[in-house]
This record gives sequence, C-alpha cells and structure tokens, in this order.
Amino acid sequence: MVIVGVIGGRDVSPWHLREAEETGRLIAVNGGLLVCGGLSGVMEAACKGAKEAGGLTVGILPQGQKTHANPYVSIPIATGMGMARNAIIAQTADVLIAIGGSYGTLSEIAYGLQFNKPVIGLGTWDVEGVITAKTAVEAVDKAFIT
Repeated sequence: MVIVGVIGGRDVSPWHLREAEETGRLIAVNGGLLVCGGLSGVMEAACKGAKEAGGLTVGILPQGQKTHANPYVSIPIATGMGMARNAIIAQTADVLIAIGGSYGTLSEIAYGLQFNKPVIGLGTWDVEGVITAKTAVEAVDKAFIT
C-alpha cells in the first residue's frame, strides 16, 4: 500500500480545496493510505475526499488530544509536538503531495526532500526538487508512479 502524505494550508483558495478533495478521492480509489496533519483546510478536504471514496485517513495532530482531528480522519494520532509533527508526516509518507500552504507546508516540503521522498507540488511553493503538477489527477498519477 502506498502511503501518500497530503500537506497544505489551513487558509487556502476554493481551488486548492477542490483539488485537495479530488486528490484525497483519487488516493483512496488507487488503494493508497492518506496521511496528513489532521486539521482543517487542505487536510480536511483531502480527508473528506478519501473517506467518501472508502479510503483510510491518518491525521498526525500537533495537539495532545485526538478531539482536534477533522471529522474525516479515520485514525487520529495526538502527538502534543506542535509543528514538530511535520517531520513525522514527511517520514511516514512514501510520497508527498503539497497543495497550497504557507510556512508549515514549506517545512514539510523541506523535510520530505531531506528524507529523499518524492514531493509533488500542486499550486504550492516553487522549490528545487519538487515535481510540479497542474491538477489532482496529474499529482496522484505521479504519486503512484514514483
């Protein structure tokens, strides 16, 4: 089973949210497991898409309580580690898909690259080493090929 980390911001555009939901759906349809930060925005949209398609979602939460997870997280993991949990997400994933995002997403991209994981970018930071995609379909296709 391919573990796909979906990383992205809490405050993003409607386009990012639509692409994130479609990304989650396609991960589930392809038999992948979705891991993310478990909160709102891109994370919630991706989990929603995966869950509605019958997929399994794991949320690596920054807080110490599982109750902070979005309603589409199948397995919440409360770390109490704050942003340090980004390293766990990047290390757990076989491949990362970054959608939008701010500095937290940038840190996850950097961890992914440092850990030699493929990182696919969809409307996110332009960082050397990130594989670009224009749509959720393209991003997920690349995730399952790498």
